[in-house]
Amino acid sequence: MTHPLLYEVNARQWLARLSENHGAALSLHQVPDSELEVLQKIGVTHLWLMGVWPTGEKSRAQALTHPDLRKAYSEALPDWTDADVLGSPYAVADLRVAESLGGDAGLAVFRAKLASFKIKLILDFVPNHLGLDHEWVSKRPELFVGAPSPFQDSFPSETSSHPRFIAHGKDPYFPGWTDTVQLEYRRVETREAMASLVLSLTKKCDGVRCDMAMLLLSEIFERTWAHVPFDGPCATGEFWQQAITSAKQARPDFLFLAEAYWGLEGRLCDLGFDYAYDKSLYDFIVHDHPFNIQPHLLGLANHNANRAHFLENHDEPRISTEVPLDLHRAAVVLALGLPGMRFLHDGQLEGVRRFARVQLARSAKEPIDTAIQSMYGPLLAAFSKSAVGQGEGRILSPFAAWENNHSFRFFTIVLWRKPDSETHFDLVVVNMAQHPSQCRVHFNPTGLSGKTWQLTDRIGTEVWTRDGRELAESGLFLDLPPRGAQLFALAPVSQPSR
Repeated sequence: MTHPLLYEVNARQWLARLSENHGAALSLHQVPDSELEVLQKIGVTHLWLMGVWPTGEKSRAQALTHPDLRKAYSEALPDWTDADVLGSPYAVADLRVAESLGGDAGLAVFRAKLASFKIKLILDFVPNHLGLDHEWVSKRPELFVGAPSPFQDSFPSETSSHPRFIAHGKDPYFPGWTDTVQLEYRRVETREAMASLVLSLTKKCDGVRCDMAMLLLSEIFERTWAHVPFDGPCATGEFWQQAITSAKQARPDFLFLAEAYWGLEGRLCDLGFDYAYDKSLYDFIVHDHPFNIQPHLLGLANHNANRAHFLENHDEPRISTEVPLDLHRAAVVLALGLPGMRFLHDGQLEGVRRFARVQLARSAKEPIDTAIQSMYGPLLAAFSKSAVGQGEGRILSPFAAWENNHSFRFFTIVLWRKPDSETHFDLVVVNMAQHPSQCRVHFNPTGLSGKTWQLTDRIGTEVWTRDGRELAESGLFLDLPPRGAQLFALAPVSQPSR
């Protein structure tokens, strides 16, 4: 089993930056090999090309005139002009790649080039809503939440043959997104149409990141839209189970990643998602609640393999602005060292600090934070040489090093075994506390007690030799400094201990 390393780029802003760096306007099919070599070198297995679908003029107009967004643009890009505002890529006008990026043909060339670097392509699927300019708004208005009279977060339909008011897309805790139109998932025809779109994406990419995936769960959708009654026969079952089953019949290896919150991640994985966001882990890290991390991960147990672990994405502040460098380093080792999908964001490795607005065509230029860049380089190189991300990763349960020492609760320890070896392992060890912590931990490699073992820290300088019998009986003793992290390579160095 492999555990993907996903790298997210904003397609519009990435191409704008590459075009400037290379002195020529570049489309997707013209991305230089050197850019992909960099991703391959750090171990990226999947590239999430965020924002390839076009935004129409009506949705763009909303992005241009919204006062809060205009203020946010100035914070993200101080020299922005109206020409920089393309609108949100999550107000999708069409599921054909924007011509400004190279169109579907350019994407196909880019995908083939990615494949030559053994990198798979992930695209967006926005299931909850469409953009104001999508043709269904006028041609198939019945596919959207609507009513004969106005209601909160609604607007009048422009089709005279079916006069009604249609809802803007929303989640239950915020006002509607005024650049979008809410799809009606209580209607069978809507589910069929959207499942067909998912199926079409299996021919364009290798997986999808599904925006706000939990909003489509039947109980969530019904609660969100209970104030707009649906008068037809309601669809039964869950959309995701139906759509994912259909897509995987066509492409068994097609990957589904759910943006998910509210404790519904497991429910979505039960319905077929390969991975779901681990937002809880992110929150514990950035809000410095280290005591919560170990019980969270041990509670997930084997389900960690179905979570996407991240420190950044386009919806969250830059991690370099949220945590100090020592916590940043520990968190990187933690997020990269867990089973499941490991998730990096464009600019994260360089310490970018500005939050880039998805509505903008370009991002601000920033100097590289050399301290952060020099931290990531060796860490990624060390992880790429280890067993981490390959085979089985198992989260271990540390225990007190001595009576009344409760600092073991701040450790996360993951044992990885190389898939082609019974005697070579890697041990990820992280102390997330602001103080030194000690623990012991049991692990049981094949023939542990019959060998002497060498532990070499791949991201530090420590090298230890330990007797296998002692490890089996007492466990491995660990003593880490505040927010310390280690990646031990374990290998036998002798015949049976005496």
